[in-house]
Amino acid sequence: MPTPSKYLLFVSSVQREFAAERREVKDYVEADALLGRFFSVFLFEDIPASGRRPDEVYLDEVDGSALYVGLFGNDYGYEDSNGVSPTEREFDRATEAGKERLIFVKGSDDKARTAKMAVLVSKAGSQLIRRRFQDSGELKAALYASLVQFLDERGVLQSRPFDERVHPDASLADLDEEGLTRFVRMARHERQFALAESTPLPEILTHLDLLRDGQPSQGALLLFGKNPQRFFPASEVRCMHFHGTTIQRPAPFYRIFKGNLFSLVEQTVDFILSKLNYRIGTRAESAQAPGEYELPPSVIREAVVNAIAHRDYTQPAAIQASVFSDRIEIRNPGGLLPPLTSEQLHRPHASIARNHHICEALYLARYIEKYGTGTLMMIAETTACSLPEPDFEATPGEFVIILWRDWLTPDVVARLGLNERQRMAITYARDNGRINNSELRKLTGASAPTSKRDLEELAKSGVFEVFGGGRSTAYRFRSNRVIIGSIGSESVQSSHEKPVKPAHGRDIMGTLGTSGTESIGSEETQSGHETPVKPAQEWYKNGTIGTSRPPENPT
Repeated sequence: MPTPSKYLLFVSSVQREFAAERREVKDYVEADALLGRFFSVFLFEDIPASGRRPDEVYLDEVDGSALYVGLFGNDYGYEDSNGVSPTEREFDRATEAGKERLIFVKGSDDKARTAKMAVLVSKAGSQLIRRRFQDSGELKAALYASLVQFLDERGVLQSRPFDERVHPDASLADLDEEGLTRFVRMARHERQFALAESTPLPEILTHLDLLRDGQPSQGALLLFGKNPQRFFPASEVRCMHFHGTTIQRPAPFYRIFKGNLFSLVEQTVDFILSKLNYRIGTRAESAQAPGEYELPPSVIREAVVNAIAHRDYTQPAAIQASVFSDRIEIRNPGGLLPPLTSEQLHRPHASIARNHHICEALYLARYIEKYGTGTLMMIAETTACSLPEPDFEATPGEFVIILWRDWLTPDVVARLGLNERQRMAITYARDNGRINNSELRKLTGASAPTSKRDLEELAKSGVFEVFGGGRSTAYRFRSNRVIIGSIGSESVQSSHEKPVKPAHGRDIMGTLGTSGTESIGSEETQSGHETPVKPAQEWYKNGTIGTSRPPENPT
């Protein structure tokens, strides 16, 4: 099973005697490719000074740890008024709290130990197995073996893929039976799923290969669990909205979404759509005015589903969806699986899944297609709307999709040959919606004629358009697209953009799973260009599954 967070190791010893070994243990465990994924190490000497008594601090840390690691040598250490050292108090506290204890004794000459340390070594030996070491190399080898055994006994180290493993604390009672029935209804409608809605829950899970010896797999808990974050806290999605192009702390608007995987898709997509511009057209073609988002909802949905389907659920990190003024970034733990590369995602490629059984369920509900076409669809639909292609960035531990909200990407800006003042003007206008001569002068310290020339060149090149007049003259971003990338270019593409179609709905009665939302940070007021999107569950009242609809058009 995955750890809810890293297991904390409390290292106990006489600090002066084992100063080097304590530091080596921490550095070794946290830098190791395997142990570093599951353990962090507490050293008393690393905590900052505070007004609390030292014994209160270290005993609280023992209580909060998963493992007690005792390094026993020759010295007993400082003794309190009762003649007891911190090392022995920590050992006794770990024993009383039922903590896993690992004792490593340095040296084989017990006669060299002080009397009280000899008694402590003997006391520990009467309760558990002690391991001896002569140097730091032997200590690290013995510690590694003990920690691997700890992980193995708890089912963390398994040969099966993550979504095939069982969670030792889970049972069928942890699944939402009604949600699973709704999934079957949807799968029958979308993919001609063979089983009937009345099929018993164990039979459905067995058919989906999500049951092991009567226990639901971890994939089943994520897909159909009543509370998946009880078992996998990092399976939540963290969504942030920033008014500029950089991360701000605290985030102006921050929400954490919880629930099963289907619910996470809907909540995340709805959050992102609620922060995008929504343009209302005219009633020339129909009784209702048509509307469109600045980015195709289907592209946003594909990016979110991609992250939820292919993330590495063994990592203690959450998916992050960040909305900036110029782009949307969706980050998920886990890099691309070989032999895929970021470059291959721009052309036809094989579909390689990290979580096969999760992907199968998402396929049956028509959330994915399993053909490796998702990135190609995103490229095609964004370019059809005169937007830049998405960026795909992969590192060994993370995969990022960047969706650009407008055509003025950093690459385009670089090709325009702008001076630093003009770059500052673009940043200011993007963050504030407009800029005028006075604002640019305050921003750059340039003269009025220079600022006027900079702004007029940006307007001439197609970056800005002018509105107002006289002293009220100001500049804002033009919706047209620059074709020739240099200041002074006269060539501008006209703004006949292909309308963005809302994500298509699938008319099935009910909803997949439950959804829960936890809000963190300040509540953001809706500005004039932002139209709120109803929470996903409200769309379900009329029997729609798996779609994020635009807000209703005004009559």
